[in-house]
Amino acid sequence: MEHTGLWVAIIIVVFVLGSIFGLKVSPREKALGLMRDKARKMGLHPRLVAAPEWTGIPKATENRASMVAYYSVLKPEARLPLMRARVEDQKLQVIQGDEKFKDFPIALKGIYAIDMQANCVGMYWDEESDLRATQLEDMKAYLLHLAEI
Repeated sequence: MEHTGLWVAIIIVVFVLGSIFGLKVSPREKALGLMRDKARKMGLHPRLVAAPEWTGIPKATENRASMVAYYSVLKPEARLPLMRARVEDQKLQVIQGDEKFKDFPIALKGIYAIDMQANCVGMYWDEESDLRATQLEDMKAYLLHLAEI
């Protein structure tokens, strides 16, 4: 009984230290945060959205859509036509909109689909395919190129 206080103190310290170490951010989450911050600084607008049906991204469950990264660029002066395209075999397959984008090549990794409307063009993509953010500049250039066509 004389060491009970000591054991209680040790258990409390272990519990507190375990809680503190449990709060540590995983390297994957840190990389995603840094990549999204870098994208914002260069004019891309990253966000997580529910994957639209037309993208063909499998649902997380039968009743719930998967969340997917959507990186977009705004062109305030533009009047872009509505266009939705899935990426199949590194080429755009137009689902809705102008057929001039059909079979347009795309050399970026992890891209599921691209959409364009009003003054915004964006892409749905798997951020896990590029955690080092090596293709953000190329993504922005590609989106701006699509808006110019």
